[in-house]
Amino acid sequence: MSRPVVVVANRNALHLRAPGPMLEALRGARSHGAILRETWSLDALAEVADFAASRDARAVVLAGGDGTLMAGLTELRRAFAGREMPSLAIVPGGTVCTVGRNFGVRGRLPYTNRVLSAVLRGTSGRAVVRPLVVREHEGKTRAGFIFGLGLVSSFFDAYYDGRPREALGLGHAARIVSRVFAGSFVGGELARRVLSPQPARIAVDGAEVPHDGYSLFVASVVRDLGLHMHLTYRAGERLDRFHAVGSALGPSALGPQMPRVLAGRALMGPGVDALASTVSVDFTGERRGYVLDGELFEATRVEVSLGDEVAICRP
Repeated sequence: MSRPVVVVANRNALHLRAPGPMLEALRGARSHGAILRETWSLDALAEVADFAASRDARAVVLAGGDGTLMAGLTELRRAFAGREMPSLAIVPGGTVCTVGRNFGVRGRLPYTNRVLSAVLRGTSGRAVVRPLVVREHEGKTRAGFIFGLGLVSSFFDAYYDGRPREALGLGHAARIVSRVFAGSFVGGELARRVLSPQPARIAVDGAEVPHDGYSLFVASVVRDLGLHMHLTYRAGERLDRFHAVGSALGPSALGPQMPRVLAGRALMGPGVDALASTVSVDFTGERRGYVLDGELFEATRVEVSLGDEVAICRP
């Protein structure tokens, strides 16, 4: 029996909620031998991952946003534990698709048609990556590409802030960044909210970094964190390391460094800038927020490491 291609369409994703060209393109893959599963919940996604493992799928197409990719990767790692993972293809059905853009995702319907065609024919290119594995002290394990706290989690608090999904996207994110940058010079409320240090003790490869709080900490295996912010400018330099960057500076010192971030240059001042294989974060006994691929979670302690290699399909 040949190994199938499984296509997963997250029907909660912004561009897949209602019937339209994107959804029709995914449904059309069935006529070329693909198995389509349309999901509405994380439980359904877990069932699809188990199905893909039972059929030893050669590739899984994840259609949705960054959260879909992260949740799908997490469930596939669980379902394929101890076995070779299928290749993954990213279809941009969500609002931003930051992670996908690091792997060449551009546009929506044209890219979707190209990547589906290449995956179904077995002619797709491959970018090999080792995703981050984030283990919470409370027991939950997730896999993704961009981990962050401090500015990152505070930014997403401000980004979502009760808004409907239709109001989100790159334009809304850019407006928040502009307000934070401008406010850092004049002590603006949003800049203080986003850039003020968050209590945490961090160890990189077992060595504790001598700071009690971080206005920003990111660990990533991709360079572009969104809006061309190349804070983790060394991500991807080595397959066995991720780039960890952190700052202990306050709003008035950190905000004006935005041009350095956009240019892919190191931050100035006290903090962390290292290629690492493990990072542990202790939120000093309290449940605090962190972000993985744009999704907010809470934990008292987390450990970040690298998972096994995964091939990302390209047209």
